[in-house]
Formats: sequence, C-alpha cells, structure tokens
Amino acid sequence: MAKLTISDAAEQLGVSKEAIHNRIRRGSLQSVVENGVKLVVLSKDESAQIPSKKINSKTTTHNSDDRYYKFLEEQNVKLQHKVETLEGETRSLRDQKEQMLIEERIKIENIYKEKDEQLKNIINAISSKFMLNAPQEASMGMDDEPFEAEIQVREPKESIENRRLISLNKYLKSKDFSTKKISKIKEKFKDSSKEDPRIVTIGKKYYIDLQKYDYSDFSL
Repeated sequence: MAKLTISDAAEQLGVSKEAIHNRIRRGSLQSVVENGVKLVVLSKDESAQIPSKKINSKTTTHNSDDRYYKFLEEQNVKLQHKVETLEGETRSLRDQKEQMLIEERIKIENIYKEKDEQLKNIINAISSKFMLNAPQEASMGMDDEPFEAEIQVREPKESIENRRLISLNKYLKSKDFSTKKISKIKEKFKDSSKEDPRIVTIGKKYYIDLQKYDYSDFSL
C-alpha cells in the first residue's frame, strides 16, 4: 500500500486531480487524512497500472514547455538588445539633427551679414558717384528733401574732410561748432548759393568740395 497526496496520485495514475477527487467520491479510491492532509491510498496493483502514454505525454509536454519558455527568454533578450540599439541610434540622430540646425543657423546669419555689408558698399559707391557727377546748379523741382543714398555710419573727421564732395550738414556735424555758429554758416550759404560756384545745390541741400575750393570766408 502507498499513501500519496492528491497531486502525486494524479501524476502517478496519469490523470487530473479532479479525476482523483471524483474517484474518491465514488469510492473507487480510498483516502485518509493525516495531519490535516488528505492522502490517497493506492494498492500495488493500482500503482502498477500507470498508463505509459500518459507519462510519455506529460513528459513530452513538460519538455515542450521548457523549450517554449527558453525560446521566449531568448527572444526577449534579443528584443531588449534591439530596443537598446534603437534608443542609442535615436539619441545619436537627435544630437546630429540639433548640431545640423545650429550649423545652418550660423551659416544663414553669416550669409545675411555678408549681404548687408555688400549692400552697404554698393549704396555707398552709388552715393559717391552721384555726388561727384551732380551739376553745380540743379533743382529737384520738389519741396521735399531729396533722397540721399548714403549709409548712416559714423565716420572720423579726417575721413569726411578728405572726401571730394560732402553735404554741408554732415561737415558741420563733424565739427565742434556751436549751434549759433552753425546757423550763421547755413545762412551765409543760403544767401550765396545762387551766385557762388563753389556751392553745389541739390534741392534744399548744399554740398561743398574741400579739395578744390576754400571756404574760409564762410568760417569753415
């Protein structure tokens, strides 16, 4: 006689635990309770009647489950490795994108800076040519101030005085004259502008040629 637990008896006979409970209820199997645990009493004959197919099937199923779980673990490791690789590539691509954006922004800023400098040089060249070719007596025929194609850049006094043709206003601003003196000089130019060939008038603006003429009588 052998005393086995419900689980061991089910495994020994190759049936489910429910089948063991059913047999106990029908009385086809004997059971006893020891220390609060129900045990199945099997005779030698009952123990010998183990279905070989059931055992083989259970063993095969157990082995199959082991292989399946092992396969899942291997796949999980591979997937985890792929995820880590993709995350690393994503971070790298994001860093590269940010670096490219920074470089492109710097390029654009440099391009605009160069274009601004080129535009200033072109306008300045046009302005100088226009002033040099201006007639001594010309009238715009307009009450408004004429357009001066000049870049508003602060220049040293020496640079202003060395230019061939400059506006009277710009020249006076470069000097440390008082407001009263500036007003007197402008009044003299206004009175003499129609008769004095040294004064180039464009609209309501006066231009002087310091390299060609002397304007000391105007207190310059």
